[in-house]
Amino acid sequence: MSITYLEAIREAQAKLLRDDDRVFIYGQDVGGSFGGAFKATKGLAKEFPGRVLNTPISEDAMVGTAIGAALEGMRPIVEMQFADFSSTALNQILNNAGTHYWRTNVPVPITVRLPSGGTKGSGPFHSQSMESLYAHYPGLIVMTPATVEDVYTMLIEAVAIDDPVVFCEHKYLYYHLKADKLPTEGLPTGQARIAREGRDLTIVAYSAVLHECLAVAEQFAREGFEIEVVDLRSVKPLDTDTVLASVARTGRLLCVGESFPWGGATAEVIARVTSEGFHLLDAAPQRINARDTPIPYHPNLWAAHRPNAKTIAAKARNLLQE
Repeated sequence: MSITYLEAIREAQAKLLRDDDRVFIYGQDVGGSFGGAFKATKGLAKEFPGRVLNTPISEDAMVGTAIGAALEGMRPIVEMQFADFSSTALNQILNNAGTHYWRTNVPVPITVRLPSGGTKGSGPFHSQSMESLYAHYPGLIVMTPATVEDVYTMLIEAVAIDDPVVFCEHKYLYYHLKADKLPTEGLPTGQARIAREGRDLTIVAYSAVLHECLAVAEQFAREGFEIEVVDLRSVKPLDTDTVLASVARTGRLLCVGESFPWGGATAEVIARVTSEGFHLLDAAPQRINARDTPIPYHPNLWAAHRPNAKTIAAKARNLLQE
């Protein structure tokens, strides 16, 4: 028996609803028999009547209502149909939820689930990775789970946190990633994980591209190179200590992310390493992101737009030769 990344999200929500009466799920078409655009809430409305609620088609209103409920003691989980659509709720997420504790000393414990990243044929309005945008603003926690185990434990942790959490779950992993069972515990948010040990090069990644990086590390191992792969797990907070310790072992750094290249999590990692660990580097750090264009519809163009094992391997080889 195995469980998919998507099923782990559903199971985490079921556990949260079962264990805490303050939790409810709020989103477009999440209730009834439909169970959301990707079926992450399928069956939950029947099991927990009155706590899996359909909303109007207004992301701004969805988050605003959730903020109000959180201020009254609830623990809402807001499901966006696609991460891209959350841009219409930026004022609520960034200016209201993100700053409320700092202005009033009253926390806003909401969790906003963002089905993130690209899939074949999804195009520019259903494929964006927005974690770097949300990480730019203070007051928010930004989670980017890359494994079945993490998406389960981190979603449970997200709802327990008093700060507003932006939970970036990758759509490509929904059915492509499986585990034998669900964990009983996990690493805390803000602590990175060494996904593969190595001595020749550090690759820092998160979310779906982590698995492309692991494939590259496996390929290079057959050539005698040992690449260390660091899974950030969250981009806000960002675990600089684990990254620096890895670079101290390898002397080389490559950062990989699916978001757009201007600024962002990969740029932040490199900035921190060069400012705090420049003496550890034997070569200039490099990064790979999606191309700086809107995300294309055509599957072949989409495949070329985002980082993949081939482009990561080429960049890694150049770094190893420096």
